[in-house]
Amino acid sequence: MAKSLISMLPDSASVLVLEPEELAGVLLEYFNSMTPQEQFQLNRHNFLMSPEVLAYGKDPHDTLSRVFAEAWAWLERECLIALKPNAGGSYGYFITRRGQKLVDRNVYEAYRRATLLPRSLLHPRIESRVYGSFLRGAYDTAVFEALREVEVAVRNAAGFGPEKYGESMMRDAFKPANGPLTDKTALKSEQEAMANLFAGAIGLYKNPSSHRTETVRDPAVAVEVIILANHLLRLVEERKTAILYTTSTQE
Repeated sequence: MAKSLISMLPDSASVLVLEPEELAGVLLEYFNSMTPQEQFQLNRHNFLMSPEVLAYGKDPHDTLSRVFAEAWAWLERECLIALKPNAGGSYGYFITRRGQKLVDRNVYEAYRRATLLPRSLLHPRIESRVYGSFLRGAYDTAVFEALREVEVAVRNAAGFGPEKYGESMMRDAFKPANGPLTDKTALKSEQEAMANLFAGAIGLYKNPSSHRTETVRDPAVAVEVIILANHLLRLVEERKTAILYTTSTQE
């Protein structure tokens, strides 16, 4: 027997306040709690007309039905439910393999967080460090780890020792005209901008996370900073490759 939907969302106000992706998590938990026979009969029309939905009372403007329909559409878009092969119209849905893994809202929320971070775009060094922390919601840790990888990469590429770190190291590494990682072919203004970019990223995002907790609470902000760190790491590797090539051609 399935869980009671109204026990999970006790009134219409608790339904209407949710965004489609939030309500979708509740629906998926409800669908996963169904018996095999109940899941066999799962379809959009039956669900929207079910006693579970109608228990929220009369809805003269179809507002609740529309909200539930939005959540259903989100589940389809994420391939958490899908139309059965050879089924027509809105009939014959099943919970996908991915959907069957998200048996409760805690697991579902972890999945939602994971989908925010484009894992396939991440440098392997960044991905291996940040993905687990991000998945657990430790966004400040994920940001710190990502930028620490940038710091380590700059130190190694520039040939600095462990005594070099932080903003000052970034400015030394990309110092206009004679920094070990400076692009000597670039305009001076661009050389300065590169040094500012690296030093600013470390000063604004890594250093606060070194000394305080919960400096980053918004997963969207964490994603943006991690992608920035990802880009910085690739810039370091490009400069390292260019320097090695120049050195080899001069020998």
